[in-house]
Amino acid sequence: MALKEGDKVPSFKAIDSNGNEFDSVNYIGKQPLVIYFYPKDDTPGCTTQACSFRDSYYDFKDLGAEVIGISSDTVQSHVKFKSKFNLPFILLSDTDKKLRKLFGVAKDYLGLIDGRTTYVVDKKGIVKLVFDSTSAKIHIAKTLEILKKEL
Repeated sequence: MALKEGDKVPSFKAIDSNGNEFDSVNYIGKQPLVIYFYPKDDTPGCTTQACSFRDSYYDFKDLGAEVIGISSDTVQSHVKFKSKFNLPFILLSDTDKKLRKLFGVAKDYLGLIDGRTTYVVDKKGIVKLVFDSTSAKIHIAKTLEILKKEL
């Protein structure tokens, strides 16, 4: 079942781009989060989205939020992607797609491509926005708008 606005974000663990275990309990309920699922590292739409989050990263940090990108790419792929585009935020590897299933992220394009969904989570761990769009650029403006309303 897909997470929706008003739901509490479940706790989860994954490996980050530094090869370390990421445990969401260190973040959920402590600060706002922007958790975005994207199809694939170093593809045109995903690169546009990641670079847009990068370019607005300090706007998110000024609002107390952390940005977390999740795809089914390997840790090695994330390392290259993060380095190539100087991405300052957390990237998590979901090779077995358990996090996609946990959040209920649907596939796009007739079920052929992993979906692009962004979740804005408040300080209490409650989902304030679920934004599903194949348009990579729109996600940043929507998430900042919701975070500013929540403060």
